[in-house]
Amino acid sequence: MKYIILFLFLAALGSIVTGYFLENEWSQKLIGFGVAGLFFIVFPLFSYYRWKDKDVKDYMLTKENLDKMREKERDKKH
Repeated sequence: MKYIILFLFLAALGSIVTGYFLENEWSQKLIGFGVAGLFFIVFPLFSYYRWKDKDVKDYMLTKENLDKMREKERDKKH
C-alpha cells in the first residue's frame, strides 16, 4: 500500500510539474488532474493507511484523556 501511495504521489507531482513547464493546450489539464489526484486519491489513501489500526478514542479529548494528560504534567514537575 505504501508503494502504491508513493507511486500515485509521484505521478500526480509529475503531472503538475509537466503541466507547469510545458506550453501547450494540455498543460492546464495536466496541472488540474495532478491536483485533483492529490486531493481525491492520494490524500484519502494516505489517511486510511495511517489510521487503519488506530483507535480514534485515543486521540479525542475526553475526560479520561484530559485526566491522563494532567497526571503526566504533574508527574513531570515532580
